[in-house]
Amino acid sequence: MRRLYCSLDWVEPEHAVELAMRLRGAVGGFKVGAEYLLAHGAGGIERLAAVGLPFILDLKLNDLPRAVSQTVRRAVGFRPSMITVHAGGGAAMMRAAMAAAHAAAEAGGFARPRLLAVNVLTSMDDDDLRATGVSGDMREQTLRLSALAHACGLDGVWTGADEVGRLRAEFGADFILAVPGIRPVWSVSDDQKRIMTPGDAILRGADYLVVGRPITHASDQAAAARRIVDEMNAALAHSPEAQPGVL
Repeated sequence: MRRLYCSLDWVEPEHAVELAMRLRGAVGGFKVGAEYLLAHGAGGIERLAAVGLPFILDLKLNDLPRAVSQTVRRAVGFRPSMITVHAGGGAAMMRAAMAAAHAAAEAGGFARPRLLAVNVLTSMDDDDLRATGVSGDMREQTLRLSALAHACGLDGVWTGADEVGRLRAEFGADFILAVPGIRPVWSVSDDQKRIMTPGDAILRGADYLVVGRPITHASDQAAAARRIVDEMNAALAHSPEAQPGVL
């Protein structure tokens, strides 16, 4: 359960905290991004934090190092478990983000949130990469940007499930692999192009799975979340050598 995060970005503002309360005990935490922040404001983040579960601030920051540094300092004050930035923002930006996270957490007297770098969005495929001017394929680009994030001292990456096995082998057990684009076999893919079932993602070495609409759009959200956790546990039970992941 602790490895499953539910995305609340698609939830109507007035229902987000209510749903979070309903899911407490069925998921390990929540993921919110810019959409949630704009809809709810800082008060919405604070109300979500009051539910008492970890949450990811998936801001996917990609700006000048100074701008990202200042944003991370403010974001750390919400006490998220993780914050995301874009690896494509470059080494200077990622190092500035890490320095800001350390400084803000030290000043506040609490643990630093882990910083994850988005390598390539799960809504993109090889054709989309080529359209942006990237000459390499998805495999090359995800490895290149993940290696850059690792070299900059980030805690892990936000990555498509197809890349998990290779990244786990390349960067070891301590490098966090958080995987969106997870779709149970009974769900549909929506706008995600690089998707995978919960069991397959866990077996490949994912640490955290992020699931949105298959949970939030279900008639019984807690039951849907528990069904996903059952898929994860069943996969691990049938493969003792699978990566245990970060708990």
